[in-house]
Amino acid sequence: MTDLVVADGYATAGYEYINIDDCWLEKHRGHDGKLLADHQRFPNGIRALSDYIHSRGLKFGIYEDYGNFTCAGYPGIIGYEQEDAFQFAEWNVDYVKLDGCYSLPHEMDLGYSKFGKLLNSTGKAMVYSCSWPVYQIYAGIQPNFSAVKTYCNLWRNFDDIQDSWTSVENIIDYYGNNQDLIAPNAGPGHWNDPDMLIIGNFGLSYEQAKTQFAIWSILAAPLLMSVDLRTIRPQFKRILQNRKIIAVDQDPLGIQGRRIYKHKGIEIWSKPIGPLYNNFYSYAIAFINRRSDGTPSDISVTLKELGLIHFYGYRVEDLYENVDYGVLYPNTKIKVKVNPSGVVMLKGEVQLPNEM
Repeated sequence: MTDLVVADGYATAGYEYINIDDCWLEKHRGHDGKLLADHQRFPNGIRALSDYIHSRGLKFGIYEDYGNFTCAGYPGIIGYEQEDAFQFAEWNVDYVKLDGCYSLPHEMDLGYSKFGKLLNSTGKAMVYSCSWPVYQIYAGIQPNFSAVKTYCNLWRNFDDIQDSWTSVENIIDYYGNNQDLIAPNAGPGHWNDPDMLIIGNFGLSYEQAKTQFAIWSILAAPLLMSVDLRTIRPQFKRILQNRKIIAVDQDPLGIQGRRIYKHKGIEIWSKPIGPLYNNFYSYAIAFINRRSDGTPSDISVTLKELGLIHFYGYRVEDLYENVDYGVLYPNTKIKVKVNPSGVVMLKGEVQLPNEM
């Protein structure tokens, strides 16, 4: 995967982490208490893997669990927090995902924050991905998001994604229905994580894959591919490497977008992005058709109705079709045709007076 990320253009599009998930471990620790990599899967050990990934100009991520065991039953970090944090630093790890199986949700405020401090104390910069909120939500505990975003760089709020359109829809609904609670917590250095991209696998059609990528970008979500790059089909590769939509996701302002319209299976999502002019934002807009009647739907709306009210207008382009519609104004009505379970994604770049 490392070689393909580099050779097939993913790295130049912005993907930079190669992360291994659960099951990389042996079922027991070493005699010295240290974590052991599965000797069959990783015969040369984790440091050798980390060195190889770094030699290709990429970064290396690893998985563990704030519990007695990982979700698949391998050793967790409880009782070995300091040892494991420093072992990750010795392995030159750049990204740590800490799951929450086999642990007590009411202890997570202390445990996750402690491990975050330990990672920092190693002196090795590591992105810290937490599952802290989702386990507390499941247990009926309201997460302390002020603490979560202080100690974690990204965190899960909802179910694990499955390779199905139903799963993607459930995540979209959760983030839309709970956006007033969720969205304000996101910003540079601390992000909501709606889970991995399943684009290119088996469960999503081409239209549905475009929709997942568009909404994840509107949400300013981490873009973590979960697909076999040896066999991915070209049309899905093009989605994952759409640099204009990646730029929306990675916009430096770091504002999580919101669902601004929902009616009879039609949704509109909006994300403020740069550049700004006199406190007027540019915007990315995603129109989604979640109807199942088998025919495209027309959506007509003025820019003003979308919140694009700057007098000097916006240069509008379609980010999937690469169509430039020129400068449009607040009272201009636009009409888009959206395929079933599909998306049309537009960008409106605010115009300065001398750009008219």
